[in-house]
Amino acid sequence: MGQREKSSNNHSSRKRGMGRKDQKGGRGFDRDSNKRNQSNDSANVKAASKKQSEFEHQNQFVRKEIDPETSKYFSEIANLFDSNGVDLEERSVICGNALEETRGREYEIATDYIISHVLQTLLEGCELDQLCSFLRNSASVFPAIAMDKSGSHVAESALKSLATHLENPDAYSVIEEALLSICKVIVEKPLEMICNCHGSYVLRTLLSLCKGVSVETTELRGAKSSKALAKRLNLKTSHSDENNLEFSHQGFPDVFSYLLSGILSCSREDMKYLQVDQCSSLVLQTALGLMVKQDDELLEIIPLVLGCNNSANGKEEGVLIETDVAKEILESLKDNSFSHLMEVILEVAPESLYNELFNKVFKNSLYDLSLDRSANFVIQALISHAKNQEQMGLIWEELAPRLKDLLEQGKSGVVTFLLAASQRLQSHEHKCCEALADALCSKNETRISIAPRLLFLDNYFYSQDKSTWEWAPGAKMHLMGCLILQEIFKFSSELIQPYITSLTSMKPEYTVETAKDPSGARVIEAFLASNAASKQKRRLIIKLRGHFGELSLHKSGSFTVEKCFDACNVALREAIAAELLEVKADLLKTTQGPYLLRKLDIDGYASRPEQWKSRQEAKQSTYNEFCSAFGSSKSNFPKNTFVSDASEDAPQDVEVESTRRESDHRPTSGVKRHREEHAKDKNVSFAGGKGTKQKKSKTSEATDKPATKKKPFLSGEMIGKNRYSNKLRI
Repeated sequence: MGQREKSSNNHSSRKRGMGRKDQKGGRGFDRDSNKRNQSNDSANVKAASKKQSEFEHQNQFVRKEIDPETSKYFSEIANLFDSNGVDLEERSVICGNALEETRGREYEIATDYIISHVLQTLLEGCELDQLCSFLRNSASVFPAIAMDKSGSHVAESALKSLATHLENPDAYSVIEEALLSICKVIVEKPLEMICNCHGSYVLRTLLSLCKGVSVETTELRGAKSSKALAKRLNLKTSHSDENNLEFSHQGFPDVFSYLLSGILSCSREDMKYLQVDQCSSLVLQTALGLMVKQDDELLEIIPLVLGCNNSANGKEEGVLIETDVAKEILESLKDNSFSHLMEVILEVAPESLYNELFNKVFKNSLYDLSLDRSANFVIQALISHAKNQEQMGLIWEELAPRLKDLLEQGKSGVVTFLLAASQRLQSHEHKCCEALADALCSKNETRISIAPRLLFLDNYFYSQDKSTWEWAPGAKMHLMGCLILQEIFKFSSELIQPYITSLTSMKPEYTVETAKDPSGARVIEAFLASNAASKQKRRLIIKLRGHFGELSLHKSGSFTVEKCFDACNVALREAIAAELLEVKADLLKTTQGPYLLRKLDIDGYASRPEQWKSRQEAKQSTYNEFCSAFGSSKSNFPKNTFVSDASEDAPQDVEVESTRRESDHRPTSGVKRHREEHAKDKNVSFAGGKGTKQKKSKTSEATDKPATKKKPFLSGEMIGKNRYSNKLRI
């Protein structure tokens, strides 16, 4: 059957997503040289495995054999659908009749390897009423279906099919009833499903559906979103997109609260095992990630997930993490599954809870944790979410004297996030740049080699004689070293002159090789977008002359060519246009070629070069007038174009900030470029006094209302409903 092969592929890909191994597009950095420990021999892991076996043995359903007549019936349906001889209306009738045949035998049919594929097709093609009827009828055995290798695909197909019907507002009440019937069964014995590799995956899909998040969201599937990594490194183009979740519908908040509170209620005694179990840890990560910015609920849930006693008796007011629990957390950070969970906790934790974790768990242990293959990712998350300059100062005191040791041990990710946090919080910026330079060059060495050593970071530190190390031609440039340079070029040019001098002093052939490397090209782009002097930028661009045509034929190189075009004067622009004109035929065959040719107006240059040159000069004049009216060279405008420093070079061209869209996946992929930022900036409304008054009036009305006592999230009570609440109290 056609569906069978498709389902098998989906299953294999799902297992890869659940594996939680560091892989391409994985969760953190330093994964190439130091993978997380997947076979930890600690007592916690052994205990978790034993506990998981107990849960699995509790769920031993006796599966009845499918009779030949039923197998033949579903086989005929599969053949009928494969032949494409059924119209849409007739297909819906067949799906409804076939699903009716499963009544009372949902578990046996859904867990049959062959028939389960047919059942998936039926659930994807049936009407909403038929789908909800199947879910209600199978609710009592839904956890067992979800924990089966074949049945898990059926359960997931049913949930995804539900999501497709949410475009119809009238369907919400019917779907909510079906979801609630499933959740009522799950919360009775949630640990069985949480600790099962198949059940865990289905449960995460169910939580996402109830919350209104797209069930295809990658970060809910065990992979760290590139958007999240970009946010940590200050590479996001807009602060308005801080929530990375894709909310596709309004969700079912009451059902979500009921399900999550039920899971946590039954998990209190076993939480220390669930923290270090791979499958259950993923469920907890998903649940916490879905509750981002719900501070009141998170203040109640996170301490419970960390194993704290929520009882107010014997607990100081305002204290969320007990001292003994803090010691246990510190010991568990080196476990692979728990370290992933702690990353999510640090990302979503309200500021008060983050501060308490920082002071009680991490303080005075940052360096030791940074050297661990799992805990170093937690330190990266801790640094990237530092709240203030005081915390940055404490982090600096512990890690700054050991920057060289961290780089030598392959923990360059920690150094990268330290630079990003320094730039974001505007704290210890000069000291960070100096300390990094000292880690790369000894006191008696010139700093002219800083940039090459960062480009080939591992190659340099793994060399036997660092004093005689030279450029490694043909070697792939180090991802983290290139990211460090990108972070460096965000600092003020006065602080990073050694780095600028080093990059611009490289031999022409080294500069060309850097531009050809995907990671190295990003470094050049970051430098050209910095506020370095225009003369320094042109010094680097000149070394690429004669290679712009070759670079433009590659996706990564085309962006570099565009940046160079924006940052140089009219003479160099003309040289770039001439080189691109020579390879126009080949460039048109590439994905990025048509856009680049249009952006640089190569056709205009080919047909009327003098007019093209005049247009470039006109842009310069317009920009100069703008600067004279609204700003000067000492203003905060970034010097990222050739017209930013009019006093250095004449004549210069003006360039209104260009926008573009990235179509390839580069080392820091997922970071949307200037076009998205530009589009969002245009949508910003500059409301007048009227809007302000309305906003103030709404605020005053809100403050005048009497405060109502909010029920705790873990009370388990559904808003507006009092049923089932007696089962959920902790």
